[in-house]
Amino acid sequence: MRLSTLFSGLLLAASLDAGEFTLRSHDLAGQLTKTQEFSGFGCNGSNISPELHWSDAPKGTKSFAVTVYDPDAPTGSGWWHWVVFNIPSSVTSLPSDFGNTSKKQPLSAVQSITDFGKTGFGGACPPVGDRAHRYFFTVHALNVDHLDLDEKATPALVGYMLTMHTIAKSTLVSYYGR
Repeated sequence: MRLSTLFSGLLLAASLDAGEFTLRSHDLAGQLTKTQEFSGFGCNGSNISPELHWSDAPKGTKSFAVTVYDPDAPTGSGWWHWVVFNIPSSVTSLPSDFGNTSKKQPLSAVQSITDFGKTGFGGACPPVGDRAHRYFFTVHALNVDHLDLDEKATPALVGYMLTMHTIAKSTLVSYYGR
């Protein structure tokens, strides 16, 4: 009886200590705003990427990647709005407007092309009158220090590499309609 009580206590302590890989944002809520709306393709938002921060990455995390994906885009395959990888494991946040590749950023991560055909953040821009689209902001904990890709890598290629190297991920979902 004492052994089972001790074992149960150890399991409880281990689960309380483990934490859960979590993505949060001071800028995002259930709905995106004009701040995160694209500027172009008929949209006139500010196209500013939101602040993102994460905690409790699993052991073995050697780097991170962040993606933003809209599965509701009328393309048959969704739409990649942001692809960032080779974020060092010591980094646990991206500041607002990090996705603006025309600004010098303090972090040497790679922002590859999106389905807009450009690098950096491309905000929400669903068709007028379409139902609100879902935007999946995901941080991936990777088991490699870096992906051997550059800013010309397509979202599909980066996605393949992320699938091969992701050990955990956390996602925030926001909606936007026009």
